Amino acid sequence: MEDVQARHANPLVVDAGSGNAYLGFVVYELFLKDAQAGELLSIEGRPELTERAKGRAERLHFDRMRFQTAHIDAAEYPERIHVLMALHACDTATDDALVAAIKHGADHVAVVPCCQAEVAAQLKEKKPKSAGSMSLLFQHPMHRREFGSHLTNVIRALTLEAFGYQVTVTELTGWEHSLKNELILGRRVHRDNRRARLQLQALLSETGVQPRLTRLLGITPAAAAGGDTDAGGAEAPEPSEGSEPTADAAPASSPES
Repeated sequence: MEDVQARHANPLVVDAGSGNAYLGFVVYELFLKDAQAGELLSIEGRPELTERAKGRAERLHFDRMRFQTAHIDAAEYPERIHVLMALHACDTATDDALVAAIKHGADHVAVVPCCQAEVAAQLKEKKPKSAGSMSLLFQHPMHRREFGSHLTNVIRALTLEAFGYQVTVTELTGWEHSLKNELILGRRVHRDNRRARLQLQALLSETGVQPRLTRLLGITPAAAAGGDTDAGGAEAPEPSEGSEPTADAAPASSPES
C-alpha cells in the first residue's frame, strides 16, 4: 500500500470476493482513511453482504469505499487496478481474481486461496504425460486433495511470474488459526517472464492438468504449444503512463503490502 500511495495520485484497491468486507475496512482504516486520495472497491456476489457492508461504510464515513454486487469473473473493473487482494475466494474464484489483476495491470497482488478442488478433480481423470512415478503422488484420494491443492498454488505463483510479477509465498497467520493459510504475494516488476512461462507450460504437460487460471489466460501445456517454443496466450497489459515498475523494485514484504 505504501508503494502504490507513493507512486500513484489516486490508488485503487480491489477486494475481490470481499464477503463482509472486513479486510477492506481494515485496509481503509490503516491506509486510506487519513489519506488525501485513494479508493477501495469491494466486489461480492451476495447482495445481502454488499448492503450490510455498504451501511457500515456509511456509518463510519468511509466515503471512498465502493461496493459492487457481482461474481468475481463478471464484475466491472476499472481500467487500472493498483492493488488486488482476495481472502479465501473459494476454488476457482481465486483464479478469477488473479485474471482480473493481470488483465488490469495490478502493481501488487495478495491472495489467500481456499478450497482448491478443480485440479484434484482433473488429477483423478487424467494421468500425467511423463513416465515414472508421478501418479503415485496422488493415487489416494486424501493425497490427491493435498497434492492438487499444492499444485494449484504452484501454478498460480508461476503464472504470476510468467506475467512479470516477483512472487513471495508465505503464511498469512499461524496454522493454529486457519488451515487455509497460504499467502501468495506478487509485485509486478517486468512486462513478462519467458522462462517462468516455459516452466509453467512444462508443469502443465507433466501433470496433465489445465486449471481455470491458465485456460482463461491462454497458457497451454508444452506439448500443445510445441515443446520448447514460446508460449501463446494473453499478453501482459501495458502499464499506465508513468507507472512502469522497475526490475530492481523491492518485493512486497508483508501481507499489508
